[in-house]
Amino acid sequence: MSALVFIAIFISHKYYKGINNAVDPRVKEARLLYEKYNDYTKTNEFDSIFHLMDSIEATYSKYPHYRNSYETGVLYNNKAASYLTMALYMDSVSNQSEMQDSMFSMAEKMVNKSITIYTDWLEQFENKSNEEIKNIIEPEFYQGLEQYSVEYQELFINNRIKEIQEAQLETKRRLSVSYTNMGIIKRHKMQYEEAAKNYKTALDMWEKNITAENNLNLLLGKPLKERSFIRKLFPPERNKE
Repeated sequence: MSALVFIAIFISHKYYKGINNAVDPRVKEARLLYEKYNDYTKTNEFDSIFHLMDSIEATYSKYPHYRNSYETGVLYNNKAASYLTMALYMDSVSNQSEMQDSMFSMAEKMVNKSITIYTDWLEQFENKSNEEIKNIIEPEFYQGLEQYSVEYQELFINNRIKEIQEAQLETKRRLSVSYTNMGIIKRHKMQYEEAAKNYKTALDMWEKNITAENNLNLLLGKPLKERSFIRKLFPPERNKE
């Protein structure tokens, strides 16, 4: 029994070591930094969030392959969400209308950037095969990896192709969230037609975006939908929705 456990641990160790070795070393630090994001959002440490997002973006922008990647779209939408939270919920801000307007404007600027990045990224990579992805990224991907052996470079690019495949499924949802955030901004700016248009676009991208659906319902004076108890406990696998 103990021999089997040892073998299992050994195989597991080899497997995860293999995955870790395959991660592009140029952006490993950015990935580690991003793990702090949720902690900062739980405690509303907005200065830390903005500093964190800027630090991560600085790493991605060093390399042409990552400069306008879906990862940078995530960073801009996270910044937008932080400005929105500050505008909507912080007491110290909500009583100062000029400051609140400024927060909404910053949120809009960040959302626009995320929408542009996600849209361009999808135009380039949506529905592309492994071979097509490799052909697209290969000319720029190896810049900054010259010190690694050909075997390692191949390991890194193959791992990146897998990440892009996963992002093909996720980026439409991310874009849907960006359009939802834009709808919220437009509604608070009393641009109701624009708000409805953004919520509808969000639902076109991801029909189960209940936040967009409820915001649209609120705008149209319709009852709000609740996420079912079972759905809260057992959310469907993302790639099956």
